Amino acid sequence: MTDRTDHPNGTADTGSGTGSGKGGAGAGAPVRRRDARRNRDLLIDAAHEVFTEQGLSAPLDVIARRAGVGNATLYRHFPHRAALVDAVFRDQLAGTMDAGERARSTDDAWTGLTGYLQAVFTVLATDRGTNDLMTTHLEGVESLEAVHAHNHRTVELLLERGRDQGTVRPDVTTEDVLFALAALGRAVPALTTATTADAWHRPLALLCDSLRAAPPSPPLPSPALTPAQLDDTLHHFNR
Repeated sequence: MTDRTDHPNGTADTGSGTGSGKGGAGAGAPVRRRDARRNRDLLIDAAHEVFTEQGLSAPLDVIARRAGVGNATLYRHFPHRAALVDAVFRDQLAGTMDAGERARSTDDAWTGLTGYLQAVFTVLATDRGTNDLMTTHLEGVESLEAVHAHNHRTVELLLERGRDQGTVRPDVTTEDVLFALAALGRAVPALTTATTADAWHRPLALLCDSLRAAPPSPPLPSPALTPAQLDDTLHHFNR
């Protein structure tokens, strides 16, 4: 059975792989490749818009309609949601890793840490899709696995150096910080919708202040999360 999906220009995509017209199959192949590239780009652009507006759980058929193509065209390019998410956010996630590299190269660990968190939250506050991606756990997104690992190591290194430099309290762990960031990050869209676009600066400043070594703070009240507990908690954020 022939799969027919409508292109944005109103022509039909038969999905058959055969050429037609004067030049036969050979002449039709470059046109089909151009159409395929165009449709892929349309889908990525539409998905970024929809994910930004509605989050990563947005229906895929909404994305197909926004792109002006059929569902079958979407699934030919992106057989599952994770593949589409990876294509949409790969460059943006790479930007987060670049911010981490800049923070790691900063001599003063406290400046590096707070600057890095500011950079991350600037993205979380402006892009709902990236917020969902960074603060929960979505299986199968290759670029996300890399950025999570890089983010963990960036925070870990900056905390270690901050403790050595006397600017970070000695009992705070990487998992403490990552959990707090995920929890606060999840609240950012609601906060900025209800107030102002820059309202997240205040809670982030309070969080950062809680990490300072001085003035002396009382001991933390319960054991720190283990890496496994943090991962399990982030899984539950999606439920």
